[in-house]
Amino acid sequence: MAFVRSIGRFAMTALVINCIIGSGIFGVPSELSRLLGRASPLAMIVAGAAMAVIMACFAEVASQFSEPGGAYLYVRTAFGRFAGLQVGWFWLLAVVGGGAASANLFVGYLAELLPGVEHGWARIVVLGALVAVPAAANYVGVRSGALLSNLTAVAKLVPLGLLIVLGVARFSHQAQLIPIAEITAPGWTPWLMALLLLLFSYGGYEDALVPVGEVKHPRTTVPFALAAGLAICAAVYTLLQFVTVVTVGTHTTARPIAEVASVLVGRGGAWFVAVAVMVSTYGWISGGMLNAPRLPYAFAAHGDCPAALGALHPRFNTPGLAIVLYAVLVWVLAATGTFLWVLALTAGSMMVLYAGVCLALIRLRRLQPHADALRVPAGPVLAVAGALLSIVLMTQLDLRQALLMGVTALLATANWAWARRQAASGRDSRPGSRLPTPGS
Repeated sequence: MAFVRSIGRFAMTALVINCIIGSGIFGVPSELSRLLGRASPLAMIVAGAAMAVIMACFAEVASQFSEPGGAYLYVRTAFGRFAGLQVGWFWLLAVVGGGAASANLFVGYLAELLPGVEHGWARIVVLGALVAVPAAANYVGVRSGALLSNLTAVAKLVPLGLLIVLGVARFSHQAQLIPIAEITAPGWTPWLMALLLLLFSYGGYEDALVPVGEVKHPRTTVPFALAAGLAICAAVYTLLQFVTVVTVGTHTTARPIAEVASVLVGRGGAWFVAVAVMVSTYGWISGGMLNAPRLPYAFAAHGDCPAALGALHPRFNTPGLAIVLYAVLVWVLAATGTFLWVLALTAGSMMVLYAGVCLALIRLRRLQPHADALRVPAGPVLAVAGALLSIVLMTQLDLRQALLMGVTALLATANWAWARRQAASGRDSRPGSRLPTPGS
């Protein structure tokens, strides 16, 4: 039994957008203005260009694979089981924590419209329903899961686009060139912090690569979706930052987009933003429900976790058990609040993923020099630049994040030891594994 390839170019692009644009953009503009002042819109462009370097490496590496697994599979194939599991565990914990955080944020904003839903049993029931709908849509087939992702991607772009149109129409005459002195005045440290912050905002597209086993013509569809998704997100982010700066200035505020909406929309601005945040977070959850369960499936397909997680539903051709498990974990973490420590891993986990895939490009060119794959011009140079950038930004993490990364690395190491024992004892069950995995 195999996956059904139902995700085309539009659905894949929508999935990339859903994975990139979450709730962060509703808080980032204020912090960015604090760090860089009026130069902050330029930071959106610089960060987009930096992410394009890393994304080009992802595009080349991904074009060599037609099975699910994303960065875990790429790094495992290039460097072996141990490295693959390290990347896989960092990604897995981050995406579970991200789903729970998005669910909590949705309920928090829903409470502004329906007071009382953020406490007690009402909160638990709402969280359950919030997770259950995309879980059910993805359980019964990838087509319904992709359709839900398409709808939420369009829905989240509409309110942001409306704010941009209103803001540009009202304040475009205030656009002016920023003096070089004003760009360099903050110094290197604020620019590095801003770049780290924005790489998180531009990140997430790597999640969309996990279900590549259900993508039509992945060799061409995936690069197109990555490029189109990044271009759309960069345009939205840059214009939204410009509108924020010209509308409310560069002062720090907890809800910058809400203040922008209050100026541009009027007294209904708070409700406008509440709905926009709920749509955006729900889109992230629906995308996560499509992506995340395919990672444990990939683990199982390569003998790195119990084979039951690699079983496909006999009727729907979906990893049913993995979908249910992910939905339950997100619901439990959201209901109990224990997702907060997982969120602290996000910064480090993204840098680990990016560095790993960039280095995998160089390794895979040596292992599979004649592969029928996309070849990015100056690929090794871009790979080294992307890996170095990831390492430099990793130095900006605090001690708590570093300690949590150490714990995650230990969990991945324990998983690696278990998988090796299973393989040595002859109990290594790999449903569907067909790719070379040197060094396992």
